Amino acid sequence: MPHAPPLGALLSRFAAGSPLTCEPVDQGLLNRGYRLCTTRGRYFLKHHVDPDSADPDAIERRHRATQRLAEVGVPVAPPLADRDGRTVAVVGGHAYALHPWIDGRHRHGGQLTRGESARLGALLGAVHACLERVMPPKTRTRPATGPHPVESADPADTFALIDDLLARVRRHHPADAFDDLARYRLLERRDLLERHADRRPPPGGPVGWVHGDFHPFNLLYRDEKPAAIVDWDRLGVQPRAEEAVRAAAIFFVRPSGTLDLPKVRAYARAYRRAAGASPSELAAAVHRVWWERLNDFWMLRWHYERGDTRADCQFPAASALAVWWTREYDAVCAAFTG
Repeated sequence: MPHAPPLGALLSRFAAGSPLTCEPVDQGLLNRGYRLCTTRGRYFLKHHVDPDSADPDAIERRHRATQRLAEVGVPVAPPLADRDGRTVAVVGGHAYALHPWIDGRHRHGGQLTRGESARLGALLGAVHACLERVMPPKTRTRPATGPHPVESADPADTFALIDDLLARVRRHHPADAFDDLARYRLLERRDLLERHADRRPPPGGPVGWVHGDFHPFNLLYRDEKPAAIVDWDRLGVQPRAEEAVRAAAIFFVRPSGTLDLPKVRAYARAYRRAAGASPSELAAAVHRVWWERLNDFWMLRWHYERGDTRADCQFPAASALAVWWTREYDAVCAAFTG
């Protein structure tokens, strides 16, 4: 097994029995996970690899947050504590955490009914409301591990990035279908930004504690009900309504790059009620996330700068969404605010 974790040392530390089986879980993009069966039970072993979120003290703080959320009824999977009461084990310079295994499955928006979409929005709203109760008072300081800056993207920087990516596409030989789509979308996006550069949004709106990475692979369902929200590595203080919009754009995007707006409307209404967010807060968030999508090329950067193709399958729908969202801007905004 590549990157095999030090099971003997870890299981001894957590008094979790002797290992029987250990299978990689390959859905994470930044960290490594393993489905672990021992003589004491079943666990999820997480190897924290991402340098932006692998500091053991920071991981412990996030673990304490999930423990407090569990106490107020949020479906999470807090980690086990070792014999010293610590939830992070550092072995060989690497940080690990052991969580109970949660039986469940991931569900994308196409698998949710409109009622289940509303329950999803209510769940995220409850997460934001409960974080307000259990976390320290929020500030406007952007946490070091936060995925999105408070300031909106500068189109001048984006134009330079587009030029650089186009040059990388041209240098890639032999050219393939991904290169063709990347070139088409980059030229298309440059044209869109030239036409909409005057719509750059101001700094973000009301901030609050957010999960930071709320999407289908970080939510497990048991039958039709959410069983656990996982992967709190991006927990931080951000404009909270933007997380709601960003999550909807992931859950409810169709393969063609359009959003299922009736489900978005049900989701957003439930979110606003649960989080106490106003329609105007959601409207501002829609504008900022739309702008973010216009200026975002992380999938192409992974592909051409890092040689990492794991996100390539997401690119066709995500790149088409930015174009469709621009064309249907008013309808998307109405779905989130109506």
